[in-house]
Amino acid sequence: MFAYPLTLMLFLPFLGAVLIGLLPARHAGHSRFVALVCSGLVVLQGWLLLFVFDGNSAAVQCLERHPWATEGGGTFLLGIDGFSFPMVLLASSLAFVALLASHVIQEQRKGYYLFLLLLEMGMLGVFMAQDWTLFYIFWEFTLIPLFFLINRWGGAQRQHAALNFVLYTMGGSVFLLISLLLGFDASQTDSFAMQAMAAGLQQLPAQTQWLIFMGFLLGFGVKMPIFPIHGWLPLAHVQAPSPVSILLSGVLLKMGSYGLLRAAAMLPQAMLILQPFLMVLGMISLLYGALLAWRQSDLKAMVAYSSVSHMGVVLLGIATLNQTGVLGAVTQMVAHGLAAAALFLLVGLLYHRTHTREMRDYGALITLAPRFAVFIALAFVSAVGMPGTVGFIAEWHVLLGGFQQWGGWIALISVGMLISASYSVRTVNQLCLGPVAARMTAVTDLTGLETGTVAFLMFWIVLLGWMASPLLQLSVPTVDHFVQLFAGGGQ
Repeated sequence: MFAYPLTLMLFLPFLGAVLIGLLPARHAGHSRFVALVCSGLVVLQGWLLLFVFDGNSAAVQCLERHPWATEGGGTFLLGIDGFSFPMVLLASSLAFVALLASHVIQEQRKGYYLFLLLLEMGMLGVFMAQDWTLFYIFWEFTLIPLFFLINRWGGAQRQHAALNFVLYTMGGSVFLLISLLLGFDASQTDSFAMQAMAAGLQQLPAQTQWLIFMGFLLGFGVKMPIFPIHGWLPLAHVQAPSPVSILLSGVLLKMGSYGLLRAAAMLPQAMLILQPFLMVLGMISLLYGALLAWRQSDLKAMVAYSSVSHMGVVLLGIATLNQTGVLGAVTQMVAHGLAAAALFLLVGLLYHRTHTREMRDYGALITLAPRFAVFIALAFVSAVGMPGTVGFIAEWHVLLGGFQQWGGWIALISVGMLISASYSVRTVNQLCLGPVAARMTAVTDLTGLETGTVAFLMFWIVLLGWMASPLLQLSVPTVDHFVQLFAGGGQ
């Protein structure tokens, strides 16, 4: 293990981006190899952290502190705990999957792989940062590569989608920045370190905490996204290249819910005041996203709206403020990341072969491309949260936590789950069964590389569905510490 494993993980993608940028034009084809090697090393380093991470401790671990902007209260401070470590593993793994799936990109590949590695660095920085200035820098940094990835390699409306995404996110970031500055001033600390600010902010009156928390809610709510500030998501997903959609849905949305967990831990009284409001928001997002997904005929739009619904489950879990519900929210972040990545990967590969995303143009995949059919069915089953998948573990915990907090009202979640099941069954039936559509006659099945990439995602979905304890244990001590902040009214 290296002396600074987190710093190494963080800057390996940046090193890869620099190497790609320095490649001469005649060797531009090597950019994919460089990107895969650097991202693969990041994945390896992340899994090696399992040997040093103490799953019985709620403390921030693997702390790395480097002098940086100390006059302004900022510190280059990295660390991981039970909230961030699963997200680091998820982000690094899905970034590698997105790179594997990028074999369909044939134009301007040097720039594409450079920006994808920069995006990986930004995502990892958000989850590793233990200082709010560092967090905010990486949070904003992800906008740059995402803008170019959508704007240069997206669909017909890519420019509109890229601009829409940036404006929405920057609008939310303004409120996030205001809350950070107000929190820094109100906490009367001389540091933006998360633990130092939390110690100061937890002592503030409830009204002050509430005002600061609202800015965090708007900033993080846009990225999750939650109703009604989700408007950027469907267009960005539909227009983005499918490998980028894997990261948008699989990781970028989790940055919002992860940030909300950090903000809630700093402002417990505000969280208690807004708990009923967050429950209502989560329920609306769950039902609204499911209904809109049910109405879609475009496969990518359907999966995009389903992400709004699944992130509503995450918000509900956070709003329970009990161990079972919050643990379910963290697990749902991982479960949805894996399932959404599998769905966007498969839809993207289908589109690459048929140049259509309309469900009515498909049929009889079980006959023409059986590997496609099997994995599509498994991906939709996992997205619904059927028993035997990690999605079931997550949603079951949220249901139990919600019942403990709100009683029978939580039964409304089952309505969203039934709607999700209905459009999932309809989609699998349309794609895999029925007569052979005209444009499907020349469809080829998954290649060896594509089969291995999808199988990697499905392996973890099923394995964690049957053996969830290791994943849960990573977060249990941190979740316990989190919910204790709200005991006794957040005092």
